[in-house]
Amino acid sequence: MAEVCNEKTLVPSSGWGMLFVLLCGLATIPVVIGLGANGFFSNALGVVVGVCLAVIAVAIFIGLFGLMAIQPNDARVLLLFGDYRGTVTKSGFYWVNPFFSKKKISLRIRNFETGATNVSEKKNEAGQVIQAKSRTHGRPSKVNDRDGNPIEISAVVVWKVVNTAEALFQVDDYEDYVAVQSEAALRNLATRHPYDSEDHQMSLRGSTQEVSDQLRHDIQERLDNAGMQVIEARISHLAYAPEIASAMLQRQQAHAVVAARAKIVEGAVGMVQLALNQLSRDKIVELDDERRAAMVSNLMVVLCSDRNPHPVLNVGSLYS
Repeated sequence: MAEVCNEKTLVPSSGWGMLFVLLCGLATIPVVIGLGANGFFSNALGVVVGVCLAVIAVAIFIGLFGLMAIQPNDARVLLLFGDYRGTVTKSGFYWVNPFFSKKKISLRIRNFETGATNVSEKKNEAGQVIQAKSRTHGRPSKVNDRDGNPIEISAVVVWKVVNTAEALFQVDDYEDYVAVQSEAALRNLATRHPYDSEDHQMSLRGSTQEVSDQLRHDIQERLDNAGMQVIEARISHLAYAPEIASAMLQRQQAHAVVAARAKIVEGAVGMVQLALNQLSRDKIVELDDERRAAMVSNLMVVLCSDRNPHPVLNVGSLYS
């Protein structure tokens, strides 16, 4: 198996010369048949010529099956009675052994979204394809993160075939293999990290680039033995599952409110301290401990309140 999966590049001969030879052979057959019909050959010679014509016609017919045209970023894997002979990757018009089995495989870059399903082709009674093979749109996968919270996640995977022999002979259906392994790697990745983290740990939402790089590495590790290369893998959808989305939103809002309040209090304390220092330094007013505490309390209420304060003006003496 290891010998079969080593890709061997094959450079066949050009098909234009062989096409000219085959066309010339086809052109001579009617001429010879016409000469035989006019009695140009004797009876014995006519039989020999007829047999030669039949052999030439069969050889030309078989030789036509050796012609093949390869488009850019396409390849042909050549097999001779089950034996792998090589892969033609260079585009052009070629002629190979007519008994070669030619397996077409695309080297183009492809992409898909996890959660999509394959729809097999459908044929009618006559064997005609009435519905081509296709893939449905991807749907997010439901999985629990590291903390056990149900989340919905999906990813876009960009890949291509780099070893045609491994892609054809190591796995049954390499396209389906990529889809299944990518889904498995994504689910495994989601269970190893939390959706969100407050202590700057790696999380699915907060470490997008690191998570994408790790996902690409995990998928590539699973595809190394199948002749595929993962070019890019990125999270395309990430959200809490509907049953806990509302509760998680309230928790996020609560964390945001607490963080905002902490910032407001920190700023208010600094402003109060600055006001007291300026009053004391400029000797605008002398306050005892009780009045100082009352002033601090009033300033903190004014600065930290989420509503507009309603001041009470003191029109009497300082202490009444």
